[in-house]
Amino acid sequence: MTRQLPVAGSEHPAPAGAQCVGACDPAERFKIVLILRRQASAEFHELVDRLTANDPAARPVSREDYERRFGASAADIERVEQFANAHGLAVEEADASARRVVLSGSVQQYNAAFGIDLQRFEHQVGKTTHHYHQPSGPLHLPDDMHEVVTAVVGLDNRAKAQPHFRFVPTNQANAPATAAQTLAGVPGAPIRPPIRAARAVTRSFTPLQLAELYSFPAGDGSGQCIALIEMGGGYDTADLTAYFKELGVSAPRVEDVSVDQVTNAPTGDPNGPDAEVTLDVEIAGALAPRALIAVYFAPNSEAGFVDAVSAALHDSQRKPSVISISWGAPESAWSQQSLGALNDALQTAVALGVTVCAASGDSGSSDGVSDGADHVDFPASSPYALGCGGTHIAASNGRISQETVWSDGEDGATGGGVSATFALPDWQKGLRVVRGSGGAGALVRRGVPDVAADADPATGYEVRVAGTDTVVGGTSAVAPLWAALIARINAARGTPVGFANAKLYAQPSAFNDVTSGSNGDFSAAPGWDACTGLGTPVGSKVAAALGSA
Repeated sequence: MTRQLPVAGSEHPAPAGAQCVGACDPAERFKIVLILRRQASAEFHELVDRLTANDPAARPVSREDYERRFGASAADIERVEQFANAHGLAVEEADASARRVVLSGSVQQYNAAFGIDLQRFEHQVGKTTHHYHQPSGPLHLPDDMHEVVTAVVGLDNRAKAQPHFRFVPTNQANAPATAAQTLAGVPGAPIRPPIRAARAVTRSFTPLQLAELYSFPAGDGSGQCIALIEMGGGYDTADLTAYFKELGVSAPRVEDVSVDQVTNAPTGDPNGPDAEVTLDVEIAGALAPRALIAVYFAPNSEAGFVDAVSAALHDSQRKPSVISISWGAPESAWSQQSLGALNDALQTAVALGVTVCAASGDSGSSDGVSDGADHVDFPASSPYALGCGGTHIAASNGRISQETVWSDGEDGATGGGVSATFALPDWQKGLRVVRGSGGAGALVRRGVPDVAADADPATGYEVRVAGTDTVVGGTSAVAPLWAALIARINAARGTPVGFANAKLYAQPSAFNDVTSGSNGDFSAAPGWDACTGLGTPVGSKVAAALGSA
């Protein structure tokens, strides 16, 4: 009989304050996803290493070539199907290119197949009680499947996005906000859109004005596709039509992509996840109006996150060249297996020549975790993502007069710090990190963020959500701004930039260096820092740094 062995890193951390309330109903049914190993894994990792090192001879592969060379093997898919059949689990889908096998079954069947005990949990967040299930211990797999299966996602169905925010109408832009207009983050909420409304707006900007301040190169993103990853909510086409008309920009083509049966479902509530979705579309669309804006709607869970990114990467119809992610979680909130699965997808992005821009979070150096330690947000902390931090910007006569770290204490601050998970990438070697206490030392692990842009709600972005003109901020606005800049550059080059980090770190003069402010435990300093990264873009110089085709 084949031995069942525990899978390293498959334990699921429960959020602080969550209570186990008993075993799951054995008859409850749901789907899970098994992610399989790549064919030619050594060849794949050699390619990724060369691309991240900016090897001029290395070239990304096409989606078709990727599937042929690096997809899952037929033998591995057959082995998983045999495992499923032995335990009465149905194979709903087998996708060799994305290396995914979707299974459906009951709690009882999953418990037996994976040697687990699925338990029900309750978690109180503010006045809302969330219910979810997850395994009480590690997963187990037969010893001949440990190398075949790299991750099992979906056994933890905790809805991890907690978008608690309010907007300040633009007609109150210079009025002090009431308590009801103040956005407070939810401590410990693992995945959330890093987006905040202003307590009091001192000066707001349209995306076009910020593009001018940041010297974006001319262009409209023609021929490109920007993928937006969204974990619920939706947008109203009437908002987009009115917004782009008011800006004087031709409305971009926006397409919805359903992932795991989730669709564009706006609630009409400007204080819910609709705000995140609409913000992303309006910023990206305003700055790259001739690009296709593809919005991938997925369930709000670890499995949904992985599936959405995978769907964008392997979309052979739309072929996104850049992905914008405005959602994240502290590294400590993820199971190591799920974190690894999403990081694996970001390596696929490198191989395919897709740039991934990820918001670094809105809760400063703690990233909303109340244990007194420093935390960084994932996926922004992945060495395969371009982590996007935030600033406070002041401008006059069409120029930036001052730019500092965005930090409003309890009302929000840019995420940033040093990863507890990822090693120091080559392109960050030799950098130093400055702490708020004044101490400085060598950066020894992956530093976050890489780049920045305006994120302070007090100098926020003018957008339209649920029929209301509002001013918002947060690093969730920075990711689509950078994605649109990359789309413009891609269109001008005629070929995608792909992995950009190494080239950008080699050209620090392409940035407005931000040297004032802190995000809690880390301070700005000349050059790279753990608040604003390299700084904010001088768009024309960024385009030059990323080179010609």
